[in-house]
Amino acid sequence: MRVKTFIAGHGGLVGSSFVRLYEQDSTRQLVTRTRQELDLTESVAVENFFAAERPDEVLLAAAKVGGIQANSDFPVDFLLDNLRIQSNILAACHRYAVRKVLFLGSSCIYPRHALQPIREESLLDGKLEPTNEPYAIAKIAGIKLAQAYRRQYGCNFIAVMPTNLYGPCDNFALETSHVVPALLRRFHDAKVAGQPVVTLWGTGNARREFLHVDDCAAACKLLMDQYESGDIINIGSGTDLTIRELATLIAGVVGYQGDVQWDTTKLDGTPRKLLDASRLNTLGWRPRIRLENGMRHTYEWFVANRQRWHRM
Repeated sequence: MRVKTFIAGHGGLVGSSFVRLYEQDSTRQLVTRTRQELDLTESVAVENFFAAERPDEVLLAAAKVGGIQANSDFPVDFLLDNLRIQSNILAACHRYAVRKVLFLGSSCIYPRHALQPIREESLLDGKLEPTNEPYAIAKIAGIKLAQAYRRQYGCNFIAVMPTNLYGPCDNFALETSHVVPALLRRFHDAKVAGQPVVTLWGTGNARREFLHVDDCAAACKLLMDQYESGDIINIGSGTDLTIRELATLIAGVVGYQGDVQWDTTKLDGTPRKLLDASRLNTLGWRPRIRLENGMRHTYEWFVANRQRWHRM
């Protein structure tokens, strides 16, 4: 009998990558629901779903996510929606004896000035980055809840902390997107419109690490198969670059030949965020997709699907 795997958030960046990967596994039977079919913030709806489907394992990739502007504009939504999604699903996983659960955290949970590269032990060892504090607090609560279920009830819940992810099925809406899709969209629109200058936020000096979402999905599958610890575990590429360098790379991928200016009145966010993935590396995982190749792949997907973002 095949393992029934529920992918919560299957339409998003990470969830869709889980679907692509697990569809190739004949031992799994995938279960998915759209937001219209199942509102994960509603406890009764989640309860009814688990009672009917009884999944064997759950990949919890559903979350309300967004960039600096979205986090700034909607802090209540980012905090409450994520708390509700996490608590509803983890509680149902306990009640219906789900064999294993993977909770998808985020590298933004770590302190703003954590020692680099960031080890898992840095969690709660300093102040958070103010620009995404509500989201980070919600994710930390989800991690601690997963660990509490393990400690109190013996639930096999694991929590992973991926670095900044990018790839197909990302959110390219300018008001809510993260840095990679935002830059791809900005440079593409500027190229199409013939704009001579693109103005970007901040100084461009902040450093970030990026990982293609398919590499992250492969790491998560490995952890679902092999990792049994309640300790959080990082998923990262091990290298980073400045946002200025990232903008140059993406402009080249898009083919934008105009100038780039920087609005230094805007916030940079955390100065640097590079994860120590040595704990994961000892299990034999390494990223396979080079940054430039991944960016080209992502841009090709955006161009092929740009109509869905035409009015956003």
